[in-house]
Amino acid sequence: MKQEVCSAQLYVDETLRIWKNHLEPLGRVKPGMKRISVVTGIHGDELEGQLVAFELARRIQESPEKLTGVVDIYPAINPLGISTIQRSVPQFDLDMNRIFPGNDEGDLVEYISQQVVEDIAGSDLAFDIHASNIFLTEVPQIRINEITAARLVPFAVRANMDFIWVHASATVLQNTLAYSLNDIGTPCLVVEMGVGMRITREYGHQLVDGIFNLMCDLGIWSGEAPANIRKPIVSTDGKVSFVNADAAGVFLPRASHDNFVGAGEELGVIADATTGQVNQVVTSPTDGLLFTLREFPVVQPGSLIARILGVTPEQRENGNLEEVRAKAREFLASRGLQEE
Repeated sequence: MKQEVCSAQLYVDETLRIWKNHLEPLGRVKPGMKRISVVTGIHGDELEGQLVAFELARRIQESPEKLTGVVDIYPAINPLGISTIQRSVPQFDLDMNRIFPGNDEGDLVEYISQQVVEDIAGSDLAFDIHASNIFLTEVPQIRINEITAARLVPFAVRANMDFIWVHASATVLQNTLAYSLNDIGTPCLVVEMGVGMRITREYGHQLVDGIFNLMCDLGIWSGEAPANIRKPIVSTDGKVSFVNADAAGVFLPRASHDNFVGAGEELGVIADATTGQVNQVVTSPTDGLLFTLREFPVVQPGSLIARILGVTPEQRENGNLEEVRAKAREFLASRGLQEE
């Protein structure tokens, strides 16, 4: 059921409306029924979540009798940005994911942000789906603030992602949707996958399977859980290596994305199209998983080429969930806090 979350007047006698697809069981909603919210379209140039929104609703509507909880799908929080393929909100030139939790007495973007947070609040779980930019392609991953790792990692490992990256709290921006929701007690997972301005079908279907898996866990879906749910690597910042360009030119990759590389292995070359020379041979600094790779070929010195997670295939198979949860508890205890 299409429902309006909020609306606001624009400058030329038009109305901006934010919609959600509200799906509930065939019978009436009962007290205590679980709810999951899936949000995408905060950045107008990130389109990977559009397939997720469509496919999630399609599968539910294909078997509505199996829905035993509430699913709210927010496909376009920044519809002006999506319609013009702009990351920010047009005319305001604001990154909406730096405005949350918003202000109902502020400008249009602040007002919408506040209304969205208020509408999602109270969900048993929320997903905030993003894509990479046009420069990089990312494996399906969930990024988590270390402050909330002990609470969120158990959800994240069931989401069928390849990788869970627990960030140091110092690197986390506090005006994002995910931070704002987690701050008020609504658990929210941030998904990054694919590349900007495109839709990667296999990644979208992979995430939808993960959402259904969690819906089964939460008692929102009575159908069978998807088979072959992936066991992700769980890592902290200390194991991630960044590879940057030392020269200008055109990056021509040799290594395959989402594969293991060895220390010293060639990732690609930076070529000079004018002279026909190779300006740099780019190599891996460590053994690990190549989870971010340059997509846009033109580079300058300092351009990010790759990110590599320093793990072995055996560590990927075994995972390290308990290690990360223990580190999260230590972090909270060092600040006089405790796991919720």
